[in-house]
Amino acid sequence: MTGIAITLRALHDGERRMEHDLLAAAERHRADHEIRHVATDVARWSHEHVERLAHAASHYGLDLAQHVDHPSLGRWTTLREKTAEALGRRPETGLVLLHDLRDLHLTATENSLNWEMLAQTAKATRDSRLLDLATACHPQTLRQMRWTNTMIKTLAPQLLTCM
Repeated sequence: MTGIAITLRALHDGERRMEHDLLAAAERHRADHEIRHVATDVARWSHEHVERLAHAASHYGLDLAQHVDHPSLGRWTTLREKTAEALGRRPETGLVLLHDLRDLHLTATENSLNWEMLAQTAKATRDSRLLDLATACHPQTLRQMRWTNTMIKTLAPQLLTCM
């Protein structure tokens, strides 16, 4: 497997994880309307990235198409819904939210680094297909990073001092 194929696979897996984790956070913190709506919206970007990566990977001998389907939260959905309802707006919920935002930020950061490596490799090898892909997707990953960082900056002081 080439370095490009390894990076494409890492990005594919990372974007799938980001989509899944964003949807799980939106579900878990459904009482917080901003988290629920923004997380659901930006999860769509990761879903699109997964589809685009699977399509691009076929040109590099990599079959990622079997993983393109929308991740289902399946039977865990009911459990998460019940947990979210039970937690409501209790202080512990804030700590769970901060933990989720931290994990989302770290995943977005890892994806951003992989997009950057892919873009630099595309420039070096003059691969317009990869450069177009990275140019289209990386800005959305950067916006995911900025959103999670902003939410952490906004919520951490209040949530960490009220415990």
